[in-house]
Amino acid sequence: MTFLVLKTLHIIGFVAWFAGLFYLVRMFVYYREAQDRPLAEKEILSAQFLLMQERVYKIICNPAMLLTWICGLVMLHLHGFEWLKLNSWMHIKLFLLVLLSGYTGSCGKMIKDYKKGKLGYSSFKLRMMNEVPTLFLLAIVLLAVFKNTSNTIYVFGAVLLMGFFLFLGIKAYRRSRETNA
Repeated sequence: MTFLVLKTLHIIGFVAWFAGLFYLVRMFVYYREAQDRPLAEKEILSAQFLLMQERVYKIICNPAMLLTWICGLVMLHLHGFEWLKLNSWMHIKLFLLVLLSGYTGSCGKMIKDYKKGKLGYSSFKLRMMNEVPTLFLLAIVLLAVFKNTSNTIYVFGAVLLMGFFLFLGIKAYRRSRETNA
């Protein structure tokens, strides 16, 4: 029963973590685009987006990330070290989670930079950055579902293919915005 409660909390945690990341980076795009607005509009929008970014990061992303990690690590402990040694997919998943945690931390740094007036990336680059969690989600879910039955090269290939199609979609969206502007 304890394991099922941990698994439930783990799933809720990672769903909230990803939802927070998707929303947070989308707000980075809007914040960046607000910088090109007339001064009065820019000031109002910038202040509002900064407030929203900070709240999503502190109230959703960080607690959800911690819940995911804590429940996941306790479940690993309950499985035992022998189980971990036999399940190579989990090693890759843990590596991806470390990278995703770093991505989350870099989002926190971007909020601090925005508060200091540093704009950083263009809205196009931020749109690409917004798809990074999608690739992490795809890879982690594929690993968790197929476990040791999947060939890691196929998982990696599927993630690269998805990334390629996302990139094409972002470029197409950019072209359509430029032609309609």
